[in-house]
Amino acid sequence: MELPILPTSIIGSYPKPRWLLRMYSLHKLGRLPEEDFREAVRDASVAVLREHERAGIDIPWDGEMGRSEMTEYFTAKISGFRFYGPVRVWGNAYFNKAAAVSKLEYREPLVLDEFRWVKENTSREVVKVPVTGPYTIAEWSFNEYYSSKEEFVFDLARILNKEFKLLEREGATFIQIDEPAMLNHPDEVPIAIEAINRTVKGVKVKFGLHVCYSNYYLLADYFEDIKVSQFAFEAANRNFRDLDYLKKLTHQELGFGVIDVHNPRIETPEEVAKAIRKVMKYVEPERLYINPDCGLKLLDRSIAYQKLVNMVKGVEIVRRELAREGKTSIPFRREV
Repeated sequence: MELPILPTSIIGSYPKPRWLLRMYSLHKLGRLPEEDFREAVRDASVAVLREHERAGIDIPWDGEMGRSEMTEYFTAKISGFRFYGPVRVWGNAYFNKAAAVSKLEYREPLVLDEFRWVKENTSREVVKVPVTGPYTIAEWSFNEYYSSKEEFVFDLARILNKEFKLLEREGATFIQIDEPAMLNHPDEVPIAIEAINRTVKGVKVKFGLHVCYSNYYLLADYFEDIKVSQFAFEAANRNFRDLDYLKKLTHQELGFGVIDVHNPRIETPEEVAKAIRKVMKYVEPERLYINPDCGLKLLDRSIAYQKLVNMVKGVEIVRRELAREGKTSIPFRREV
């Protein structure tokens, strides 16, 4: 399978339509039948897919329309977790932080229905399935059962590995493991890496690892040890400074963040092109994917869409330059 050089992708989340947020509120209050809520989520999923496609994104997703939050969604589907109620994480943002109260077990597919629906409704050959990683789920949960963090994380890795094998059988080709918390405790980075490697073991699809708003120098020494073919890092948020850690990325791909998801200002295509030319001093274009820094869900929907449009336009500027060198496509790579 071939992709255009500098394939464009999303990271995961996207702003939910306002009408869907009202459906979430009614569903939470018990005033919306489950069947109606599921229909609303699926309608929103298709709407976001179409937005990604209209923007020109090569590898889309549905913006996680069916997920209320990136850890709560998963812990609610795994046996052994219990919720005590919402906790405030910043400002007036809350999420249901789960507690592991017994041995965790795989109870039901986690994202299989999402994948099937997206695959059936997109015109793109490849979609990216984002899944929260084992370390971040553990880090953002309470542990009232396991004797160690390591034991907790590895049991989550076992469960995610089962889900990934299921996705592979269903035809998934690209899974992104989201681990925003994996560098929170530098002494635990080896645990997070071992968990990721257990998660992908025996699964022959393309795996990406997304880590954001972190000190990437902490991770750079481990690039060779992590069994993924792509790393996705944010760079626009730090104004594309301090990229020297990329010198240690010798053979894996880079998903390069060129859109600041915390700033409503819309980057121009020329700014995006300039950023890509800068990173090509560290990573050759044949190993570059282009994406926003992180999920776009905190932005106004119209702004998120225009940012994607301009990201694609910026990529097209550089593609025209690369075409003059005969570089127009790359193989869809799965091996590490």
